Amino acid sequence: MSEDNAIIAENVYKRFGDVKALDGVSIAAERGKILGLLGPNGAGKTTLVRILTTLLKPDSGNTQVGGLDVLRQKQQVREIIGLAGQNTAIDEILTGRENLEMVSRLYHIPRPAAKRRAQELLEQFALTDAADRQAKTYSGGMRRRLDLAASIVARPSILFLDEPTTGLDPRTRITMWDTIRSLVSDGATLLLTTQYLEEADVLADKIVVIDHGKVIAEGTADELKANMAADFIDITVADPHETGKAVELLRPLSDESPQTDEGRGHISLAVGSGAQSIAEVVRLLDADSVRIAELNLRRPSLNDVFLSITGEEIVEEETKPKHRGFGRRRSA
Repeated sequence: MSEDNAIIAENVYKRFGDVKALDGVSIAAERGKILGLLGPNGAGKTTLVRILTTLLKPDSGNTQVGGLDVLRQKQQVREIIGLAGQNTAIDEILTGRENLEMVSRLYHIPRPAAKRRAQELLEQFALTDAADRQAKTYSGGMRRRLDLAASIVARPSILFLDEPTTGLDPRTRITMWDTIRSLVSDGATLLLTTQYLEEADVLADKIVVIDHGKVIAEGTADELKANMAADFIDITVADPHETGKAVELLRPLSDESPQTDEGRGHISLAVGSGAQSIAEVVRLLDADSVRIAELNLRRPSLNDVFLSITGEEIVEEETKPKHRGFGRRRSA
């Protein structure tokens, strides 16, 4: 792998009893870029992050961070990285300011400099108004921001963010995205794990899709979508009770089983040529008196990519509709 890569994992294996958490995973994160590690809960993302941040020993494989061997140079690795995990690592009894000053002291930053650094981060993460309140009074979004601030106290060149926006409301999540972008603009390298498809699409320069401990696809978001070579037609029928009937009428238009939400009367159909197929959709449904409430043509999304590879969806708590009837597609 290239020397331009700040994070390298080669053929990494990790087993917990009978469970293969990682099954020969290889990834590389380019310096000054965001690598998105995308996958559902239990895919192996957090296990890989724990290995790369020296918190867990792999069964086998090569891991390097910042040109350092993670197994043989643990202390040096810890000095150049930051980590914000799924669970905040802040002390709820301390104030926001005290939390940041405490972390600074752990990095042996002199007390006056620690105070200055804490104030800088409180301002950067919009926490000045709550700086002297106990962290236990903070909202979920404020705790996430404080945890991220703590992870960059020592200005690490390489940062690991393990699902940093999980559980946040959409508005707070977007604010966190802006913060993450600013870290990269300052020269940091980020490995970002997420199960939010939009997050990977918006932030990541490159995406690695992982499932059941294996890398199943990688590339930019556009490359992953382009590999599908399909358009999608989204149809909403006026009467949801006619969803099944509509599916049967439209089945000849696609080699894939349609994705359906019968409660909403929604059907998503993968087609080779969307422009030509739209007219055929209208003709087939109109011929059998199935009224269309809405009809849209779109390019593949990252969710479609994941479905095409695994036959399953990544769960997104706030937005995921209940689908059924979607079979496994060809691998992208």
